[in-house]
Amino acid sequence: MGLLSEGSPLSWAETKKHVEHVKKSGIRQFLSIYRRRKDRKGDCLKWGDEIEYTLVYFDHETKKARVFLDGSKYLKLLQEDEKRYTDSHPSTWKPEYGGYVIESTPGRPWVFVGDFSQFNEIETSMKSRREEVFQLLEGTRISCLTLTIFPRLGCSDFTEPICQPTPHPEENGASRSLFYPDEAIHQDHPRFKTLTRNIRERRGSKIAINLPIFKDVNTPSPFVERFDDSEANAASLDDHVYLDCMGFGMGCNCLQMTFQAYDIDEAKYLYDQLVPVCPILLALSAETPAYRGYLVDTDCRWDVIAGGCDCRTPEERGLKPLRENKFVIPKSRFGSVDSYLASDKYNDIPIQCEPDVLKELLDEGVDMLLAQHIAHLFIRDTVSLFSEKIYQNLENESDHFENIQSTNWQSMRFKPPPPNSDIGWRVEFRVCDVQVTDFENAAYSVFVILLTRAILSLGLTFYVPISKVDENMDKAQRRDAVQAEEFYFRRQPFSDLETNEGEPEYELMSIDAVINGIDGGFPGLVPLIWRYLDLIDLDTDTHSTIRRYLNLMQKRAAGKVLTGAQWMRKFIRSHPKYKKDSVVSDEINYDLLCAMDKITKGEMKCPELLGDDEENEIGDVTSK
Repeated sequence: MGLLSEGSPLSWAETKKHVEHVKKSGIRQFLSIYRRRKDRKGDCLKWGDEIEYTLVYFDHETKKARVFLDGSKYLKLLQEDEKRYTDSHPSTWKPEYGGYVIESTPGRPWVFVGDFSQFNEIETSMKSRREEVFQLLEGTRISCLTLTIFPRLGCSDFTEPICQPTPHPEENGASRSLFYPDEAIHQDHPRFKTLTRNIRERRGSKIAINLPIFKDVNTPSPFVERFDDSEANAASLDDHVYLDCMGFGMGCNCLQMTFQAYDIDEAKYLYDQLVPVCPILLALSAETPAYRGYLVDTDCRWDVIAGGCDCRTPEERGLKPLRENKFVIPKSRFGSVDSYLASDKYNDIPIQCEPDVLKELLDEGVDMLLAQHIAHLFIRDTVSLFSEKIYQNLENESDHFENIQSTNWQSMRFKPPPPNSDIGWRVEFRVCDVQVTDFENAAYSVFVILLTRAILSLGLTFYVPISKVDENMDKAQRRDAVQAEEFYFRRQPFSDLETNEGEPEYELMSIDAVINGIDGGFPGLVPLIWRYLDLIDLDTDTHSTIRRYLNLMQKRAAGKVLTGAQWMRKFIRSHPKYKKDSVVSDEINYDLLCAMDKITKGEMKCPELLGDDEENEIGDVTSK
């Protein structure tokens, strides 16, 4: 979730008074880090994953599944165990936006020192973390699912215990949502409600997200929703499902990976090469076909979170002339990156920067592309500030910098070393929807980490213009994008080979082509990974483990196994109670989540999702 400072949260009116102070202090904190760490070299690869779990309550008598709101009860127990075994505990636990969500990371980062045998332990680590939760849930009706979005989030009784939004949401509350009660927001840390309220107040209106409805045989046409709320009626669109608060986006879950680079230059290079890969992995990991009890015509969470975090004023959205604000800003503060850091050749979209910030960074010797990146992040205001954190040490703290950095939720994040630590320059890969099983989540994690090694060892480059990356991000979220869409991708990945004169550097490719390759064309990301691994002396077990994971990626790209979104959509549409009207009823939702629970626990095989390779069996991770 980012920065989790504690303290007394300020309202937006109070926060607004300190915006410029936070920005100026944040830049000085960044410069302090940069001066001390810009020449740091020699860091080895360390990496870790973040996985978010949804706690689901199953009411077997009524055949209803609901999100369990008191996740903090179990989070505290997990954190107590963590504190008792500080140096050796295998996991770390943190709160997330939804009160029904908890986040886990490995207790310590994985360290690569020339031995890939640790890849045999990643899935085991994920299983053991889930097992920690299962042990606490034993004897309850609650289960722990890696679910990107609860399909009936925002429906009338989607929470356990049941609570409803206020009848007149304009009168009070953080989100003022018609569908998502404030009680569903994590209650034990002030950051989450503060973000919700301040983003809405800075924006000047409620969040407004409209997702195209999936048109089935009996779906009303036009599909029209009307509400007892004038703002909602004005903001909602026909043939769309209307969502009205941050919780619909930040209530989604994901899989993220962070890895440490050798030095700042390697971090910038890896950042750049992974930017064009983000849309590919977004489509390949798609797991969100339903919102608010309806099938929608998209498969990914990305634009929903972007809409949920969109604090831009009407002026910044281009709806009114600029008077109080400085910029018209094309994107939400959650979105795909806007510029590369190691090469300017493919930065082909205008990028707004705070001019004073840019000048200060350049005067201090920061290179133009990194200075532009930081100055672009700082066109955003802080939207979460605590009274105890207004005044900080500019040399030995970084909260003001991280306040801005961690609320620019982009597809990739460039992460400077924290002050007073032995951590180096890092890059975070942020696009993947979380997957149903630990096997899948391990496969995606291993794929990304191995791709970074192939990029560095083989000198690979995947640059395409940033504008094409933006187009790819839009395509990646469409229904069945993994098979139905084509994406701009670089034709020649080897940086030491020039494209023949007159030939384009990039072309439209299917995801199958990007992952598996084309005869006589792009070699494919998985074959490139294997080309790198051929240079490594892998033991038999590690080779087998990696093969299982890469096979899943290849089969999913080729359409031989389904994405999570495709499988969920097929399950819903095949359900005997489905009326072909796009509605995901309580009973359908219950049966879907029961099936996902059984797949997670290894009680039910699902070759459509995981393939029929016996090596891909999940194993029993339930409490004994």
